[in-house]
Amino acid sequence: MAIIKQYHKDTDTTYVYESTSYWDPELKQARSQRKCIGKIDPETGEMIPTGKRGRKNTASEEKNSNEDYSKLLASYEDVKKENLTLNTRIASLEKELSDTSKELNRYRNTLNKVNELIMHAAD
Repeated sequence: MAIIKQYHKDTDTTYVYESTSYWDPELKQARSQRKCIGKIDPETGEMIPTGKRGRKNTASEEKNSNEDYSKLLASYEDVKKENLTLNTRIASLEKELSDTSKELNRYRNTLNKVNELIMHAAD
């Protein structure tokens, strides 16, 4: 499950969605399902819940709700940081693989030249 923010130009509004990924066996592809959970207030930058979540709560329910969303957004930020770290690691490993492949090709070329010299010397 992930939290996705998407800006809509026509309404000048940023909506917040809860996205869940799943595997579609018929299409043999990953798919995602989104559910709108709120929109971002342009002045404060805070999320305003929509639908049932947007109904007026008592003070204690509102406090709990805000804490839940704060935890969820903090969790989202943690996942975002982890994703950045993993992407950096992937890029590093891809470069290392590329360098190793180049070195392997150099060794193969050298080995081919040695084999050619051996075959030529045997003639």
